Amino acid sequence: MRRTVDEQKRLELMCRFERPYWEKGLLVAGMDEAGRGPLAGPCVAAAVIMPPWLLIPGIDDSKKLPEKKRRRLFEEITRSAICCSVGIVDSGVIDEINILNAAKRAFEQAFLGLRVKPAHVFCDRISNEKTAGGLEQTLTLGTSYRQITGGDALCYSVAAASIVAKETRDALMREYAKTFPEYGFENHKGYATKRHKEMIALYGACDIHRRSFLREL
Repeated sequence: MRRTVDEQKRLELMCRFERPYWEKGLLVAGMDEAGRGPLAGPCVAAAVIMPPWLLIPGIDDSKKLPEKKRRRLFEEITRSAICCSVGIVDSGVIDEINILNAAKRAFEQAFLGLRVKPAHVFCDRISNEKTAGGLEQTLTLGTSYRQITGGDALCYSVAAASIVAKETRDALMREYAKTFPEYGFENHKGYATKRHKEMIALYGACDIHRRSFLREL
């Protein structure tokens, strides 16, 4: 019982960003991306509009969740959401325009895919001290938005979007593993694990590797 009460309080605290809009009967979207750091595969962003006051136990930053729980929450979010959409930018485009611009494009694609347009958008910040001098990347959404540093751990709607983005990207990487089985994409999802770097050294890069990232190895 105590755990249930604590979880309810945690979720209510995460909704402090949405609450002023929900109280006015307005819808908000959360957006987040997955796959900014890997050596291979796409950058995927998700936009999610959750029904006001519907709090799904367990929703949190996707990076904090075990895979089995994350998959279950993905199913519940996509089933319960008013609408959700994803934007996918592949490795070739990432090499062409850089990862920061690719993340921006994925965010904008995800937003454009929403069949219901929200009054406001909350999203995880898509720049930091290591990119663009720490300057916030401007999004072209056609509605008001706010970027929140660490938003996937602080804002309910952004956390929901982080789960959708992560699960969508992981599913894509499992499919790529069937085409390029020697790299083990189903396990590391393209991230720079020791095993992944060993396979690149042995086999070279494949079609979904980010050449601009491999130069740093």
